[in-house]
Amino acid sequence: MSNTIKRIPITTEQINTVVREFYAKIRVHPTLGPIFNGVIGTNAGIWRFHEDKIASFWRSVLFREGAFYGNPMVAHMNIPEIRDEHFTQWLELFDTVLTEVLPEETALAFSAIAHRIGRGLRRSVSVANGLEDPLSSTESNSTSAKQLR
Repeated sequence: MSNTIKRIPITTEQINTVVREFYAKIRVHPTLGPIFNGVIGTNAGIWRFHEDKIASFWRSVLFREGAFYGNPMVAHMNIPEIRDEHFTQWLELFDTVLTEVLPEETALAFSAIAHRIGRGLRRSVSVANGLEDPLSSTESNSTSAKQLR
C-alpha cells in the first residue's frame, strides 16, 4: 500500500464548508462537544481561528500545499480527555458532514484520508495514555469510507 495521498476533486471553499459544518456539529455533540468546548472554549472568534487552522491542515493534506504549521499528533496527545472511543464518534460525524456537503466521489475519497489520519491519531493518543494499541488487534473500522452512502 502506498503512503501517497491521491489528489481528490475538491475546492478550497468545499474544504472550508466541511470544516465549518463539522465544528458546528461538534460544538453541540453530547460527548465530543464538552471536550472541544473545554479545550477551545466557546468564543466565536477563537472557534473561527481553530476552523481556519484545521482548514489549512486539510488544504495541506489534500492539495499538498505545505502551508500548515503545527503538530496534530502532539496536540491531541496533550488532551487527556480524549479517549479511544471518541475517534469512532469523530469519524462518524465527519463522514456525516462529508456526505451532506460533497459529491459522493469526493466524500468517499476525503473520508478514506480522514480515516487513515484518524487511525494514526487514535493509535498515538491511546499509546500516550498508557493504553494498549487499539489497532494492534484484527479489529475492523466500524465506519469505513465504503459505508458513507
